[in-house]
Amino acid sequence: MAREIQPQDTTRAAAYKLWLKAPNPMVTFFKTLDVTNLIRLSRRKNMKFNMLMDYCIGKSASGVKEFYILPVGDKLIQYDTIAVNTIVRNRNGEVNSCDILYSEDLELYNERYLKNTSHVAENCEDIDLSNDSMVIGTSAIIDTEIDGAVGMNSGIFNNPFIIWGRYKKRWFRYYLTVSFQFHHTQMDGAHAGKFLANLQKEINSLR
Repeated sequence: MAREIQPQDTTRAAAYKLWLKAPNPMVTFFKTLDVTNLIRLSRRKNMKFNMLMDYCIGKSASGVKEFYILPVGDKLIQYDTIAVNTIVRNRNGEVNSCDILYSEDLELYNERYLKNTSHVAENCEDIDLSNDSMVIGTSAIIDTEIDGAVGMNSGIFNNPFIIWGRYKKRWFRYYLTVSFQFHHTQMDGAHAGKFLANLQKEINSLR
C-alpha cells in the first residue's frame, strides 16, 4: 500500500525543503563488494546470481526505514513494502522492466523472481509494482567489467537505483563494484552508507 504523508511529520522534513526542487538531487555512491559467498551459493543451490543479489538488496533496504519513503512529484509517499526491479531480455532480443516483491523468505523470493522474469521475457511486457511498493531499480551489465556508472536524473523517477557489471576474480575471491544512486530527499549519505554496509553483511551471511 502507498499513501501520501506530510513532510513535516517525518524525519525528512528538512531534506524535503532543501532537495526536492534542486537541479540535481541525486547522489551516487560507489562500493566494491566481496560476492564470493553468492558465487558459491549460486552454484551450490543452482540459483541465479542476479536473483541472489536482488534478494540481498531487498533485505538490506528493508532494514533502513528511509527506503519506505519516496518523493513522487511534489508529494512524499509512504510505502509498506519494497520491490526490487530487474531488467529482462525478452524473446525479441529487446528489454523489459520487471518488479519482484521482496520477501525475507529466499525460496519464495526466488519463486517470484523466476515466475515474473519468465513472464516478462515471454510476453514482452513490463511488470510494474510501483503503485503499491517502493521499487529499487537495478541494472546488471554482465557483458563487461565496469568500474562504475552514474544514472540519469530524469526528474520523473526518483527511485534508488543500483548498477553493476561483471564480477572480477582475484585469487580465490570474487568482487563486484556497484553504483548506488539515491534521491537526497529520501535519504542522507549516512543512510546510504548503512544500506551498503548492510548489503555486504547480507551477502556474507546468506545461506
